[in-house]
Amino acid sequence: MENFRKVRTSEEEMPLPFPDLPPDVVEMKVKEGSKIRNLMNFAMAQMELKGRRQIVFSGCGRAVTKTITCVEIMKRKLGGLHQVTKVRYKTVLEVWENQDPPSDGPTQNLTVHKNVPSICILLSRDPLDPNQTGYQPPELRHETGEDTSGSSAKGLKRLLPPPREELLPKKLQVQVSDSPQGSGTTTGQLDH
Repeated sequence: MENFRKVRTSEEEMPLPFPDLPPDVVEMKVKEGSKIRNLMNFAMAQMELKGRRQIVFSGCGRAVTKTITCVEIMKRKLGGLHQVTKVRYKTVLEVWENQDPPSDGPTQNLTVHKNVPSICILLSRDPLDPNQTGYQPPELRHETGEDTSGSSAKGLKRLLPPPREELLPKKLQVQVSDSPQGSGTTTGQLDH
């Protein structure tokens, strides 16, 4: 492959995996090189200023984590959003061109078909069917802006579960002798 150079990449076009979407739903196609700030500015404007009820984020390959990050930011900023997540595979086509073609023939191209993970996440202000696979209800929020899981709107502090008993420090009894004959002893406790 050292003599080949990637000249073209194309993704297989797949319909969104959500039935009954309005025809004007906004699909945010997240790419590996997309800037989260730009994606979020556009998506927030669609949901807040244009009053959209639903938005879809999609990404594949290395863009999957960036897609999830965008969704989590939107859920934190807007609150009360229902979510449905669908994971699938998408075929990506890569065309590689030979940089050192044979002198007696045409340039050789190599076509590679890759199956890469893909994610589509629907966020909706309106309730969705809670029985469908991948559904997540909105986080419950108090009037103070905190949710019931203990994380606040400003920070992401979470309550830790109590430690299990086997992980608690154990007290050890130690006897220390004052003299070489062992006539006087002192008992103490050490935390281990």
